[in-house]
Amino acid sequence: MPLGSLKQSSLVSKVEPSAMHQDRSLKMSNDNVLVSHILGTHNPHGQEVYAKPLLGLVAKILSLGPHCDLSPDTTIITDAPLLEKLQTAKKDATLLETLLYTIDQTTNKDVPLLEKLEIAKKDAALLETQLSTIDQITNKEAALLETLLYTIDQTANKDVALLERLLNTIDQTAKKDAPLLKTLLYMIDQISNELAYMASSGTKEHITTVTIFNMLANYKWGDKLVLTLFAFAWNYGQFDAQTEHGAPLKPKLNILKDLIGTALEVIHCVIEFNELPSKYITLEVPALSSAMDQIPSAAYWTVRSIVVCTYQIVSFTSKRYEFALSTIEAWEPSTLALKLKTILEDLRKKMKECIQYIEKMRDIESYQMLVDLFKINQTDNMKPVKALICPRDDVQALVDGTTKKRVNLDVLRKKNVLLLISSLHISEDELMILNLIYNESRVLEMRSQSPYEIVWIPIVDQLTDVRQRRFELLRAQMTWYSVYHPSIISTASVKIIREEWHFKDKPILVVLDHQGRVVSPNAIHMMWIWGSHAFPFTTLREEDLWREEAWRLELLVDGIDPTILNWIKERKYIFVYGGDDMEWIRKFTKEAKAVAATARIPLEMVYVGKATKKEQVKRVIANIVQEKLSYCWPDPTMIWFFWMRLESMLFSKFQLGKDEEHDLMMQQIKRVLSFDREGTWALLSRGSSVLVNEHGNILWSALFEYDQWKENVPLQGFDAAFQTYVATLRGNSHPCCRFEFSHYAGKNPESMKCPECHHYMEKYTTFLCCHDEGIVPSLLALSTTNT
Repeated sequence: MPLGSLKQSSLVSKVEPSAMHQDRSLKMSNDNVLVSHILGTHNPHGQEVYAKPLLGLVAKILSLGPHCDLSPDTTIITDAPLLEKLQTAKKDATLLETLLYTIDQTTNKDVPLLEKLEIAKKDAALLETQLSTIDQITNKEAALLETLLYTIDQTANKDVALLERLLNTIDQTAKKDAPLLKTLLYMIDQISNELAYMASSGTKEHITTVTIFNMLANYKWGDKLVLTLFAFAWNYGQFDAQTEHGAPLKPKLNILKDLIGTALEVIHCVIEFNELPSKYITLEVPALSSAMDQIPSAAYWTVRSIVVCTYQIVSFTSKRYEFALSTIEAWEPSTLALKLKTILEDLRKKMKECIQYIEKMRDIESYQMLVDLFKINQTDNMKPVKALICPRDDVQALVDGTTKKRVNLDVLRKKNVLLLISSLHISEDELMILNLIYNESRVLEMRSQSPYEIVWIPIVDQLTDVRQRRFELLRAQMTWYSVYHPSIISTASVKIIREEWHFKDKPILVVLDHQGRVVSPNAIHMMWIWGSHAFPFTTLREEDLWREEAWRLELLVDGIDPTILNWIKERKYIFVYGGDDMEWIRKFTKEAKAVAATARIPLEMVYVGKATKKEQVKRVIANIVQEKLSYCWPDPTMIWFFWMRLESMLFSKFQLGKDEEHDLMMQQIKRVLSFDREGTWALLSRGSSVLVNEHGNILWSALFEYDQWKENVPLQGFDAAFQTYVATLRGNSHPCCRFEFSHYAGKNPESMKCPECHHYMEKYTTFLCCHDEGIVPSLLALSTTNT
């Protein structure tokens, strides 16, 4: 007969209902006084309990169905009493076989479990320890062992996995400290006896609670709670099946179930606090310190709740049931449940803060490890690439843009890898041009022989359904590799991307060589200017390419429009102009054509729009085409690429630390960008040679006033005469110079000199919202004017 059943039959009859009504005032506001009674008893020293596995077993016992209560049922037992077998077979070599046979019968011949135990049978040392433990327990605690084995027998019929966990717990305990199992079982029995005795004798609940804490003085807080709940479950695990009058008492039983369920959650939370890694969090962290201060109070009210449940169950099962039903106060368990739920909510809040702190510490550690990894010479690029993208070997972290199938990171081994890092706001223009450049690099090369691979790493703060669809849409347009999901990029990786490589919102291209070394923190400017010709995208290669360049028209239009390149070969005069002022465009093109006809020079003109105001530029292009004012680029992507290349040239020069004052190309690039911000502009070349690069109004005035300098054309030639007159007009004009750098474009220059007067420019903050482009972004730009 199980121990719990013995207690109930012998003790319940002694219960006096009057005892159940004593000490009902919880005195919720006096926590400190109540808790102080148990703090003095707390003296943990070396007693170890496998709290979490035991708590799992308790939870399982408490959750057994109504037909699986812990009261005896002889129809389920198919073998002789287990205790009798152990008593007659102890110190006999056949004991283990008997135990194995019994477990085999109760688990319906679970072969894997039987094989597992047969292996254990061969371990002589383990067998000796287990036999010794069973022998010692059997001699002193026969009834308790019977109950344990009976519980195993009942549980095994319902949950083989639970049996394995229990056996594993016992096995682990026996390996580490054989007497510990005996101690734990003895302590559980003592607590169980104490609960039953004090419930039957009418002892005040607070006194019972303090008594239990005295018994468990040498255990940690979490262990105290687990052992107390285990003792309760031992006797009253399925308490609604242990009373004859379950139906009328069901509302009260449900209240008790709710209270015990909350207590179990509090215990689990307390155990989790004890298991927090000290490597990442200490008591200096306010959340943990506060939680540890609160745990004694949580422990007190949890044990007191278990005591109250015990008292009430004893009352329900007493012979004075009718009196109990009418007079037992239901408010105390309900109030305790609310009390515990408040404590649980507060502990969970602090646990959340602790976990966030631990994650932060781990991220810092991972970040530093990642930074250090990129500084160490590697035999190939796999370590840094895996650490950055996905360290797990069992995950196919990439999607092949050609086949659209998932592949492993090994496809990048010993290759130069270009990490395309962007938000989900990467534009269609950027994708189109990158696809063209990437695919051109593979025209003459097989993929296995290609000089580099691109991998898209999207940086997404929170992935909503809308953003998920956007991610999938963008990935489908890419012919290179991309990560299969943004979530695989760790917080540490995002941090190094933002802090070390200065990613903000605009795309960057971080270049890793075949050994995984960062050879360029952002080669996107090189890609826009020179495409794959910039390979291997190092600073040395960038400097070499600039040395090969000169201030000529090809620098501005190379790779954009072959029509202009043909004009260059034919040594024609070419006006490249831009702006969105339609009246100025009409006047300018009219005067340019008139001067060309008078001077008898072959002139072509091309409109290149503006760096911003896409919708306005589209309307201007429509008017130019309709009125046949000049040649223009019908594809908006060509206009975007023209301006992106110019901005990239400026950023490239900044990254190389070029001297603004003595770098002619840098001066002229800055002038074009500044003129575009101010309004209209034009550049005149003859073939490759750029003759003038000036503000729109100055050039229009020079053309309009052709009669004032045309007599110089026969003497100086058209080129020199035009340049001289434009210089005269510029001397009389002092236009402002303005540059705007998006706050999200990465690392911006700290200072800049004016291309006109060469003084350092003032720096302002501008907020810009470009509605006419079909988007309403909140862009923070640095706007500058000359001093």
